[in-house]
Amino acid sequence: MSTPTIAPPQRDPADVAPADSYHKADPVWVYRDGWRAGVIEAASPRAVTVTYRPGSHLGTGVDTFTASYVTSRADEDPALDRRQENALAYRRPRSGGDGASVLDRPQR
Repeated sequence: MSTPTIAPPQRDPADVAPADSYHKADPVWVYRDGWRAGVIEAASPRAVTVTYRPGSHLGTGVDTFTASYVTSRADEDPALDRRQENALAYRRPRSGGDGASVLDRPQR
């Protein structure tokens, strides 16, 4: 399925999947000033939290959407679908020059 063409208010309610039918890491389209590629982070009976690409750049945003603003996505988005889980946790601090070494010195 390619990018949806119909805006959320015009969607047939029978075609809208319940928010809690989505699961973590499901690829979706979200509507925010147009349809954007996203990935489900969490779902509840009333809404979903999605990491999505708000523009044409590779940056991401996180927001909560009700079910009518979300639909399943089959198209792959390399910037979202191949990211490491908790990628920031794998970053290592820079060594030297950042003042962190001062914390290891005993207090006088």
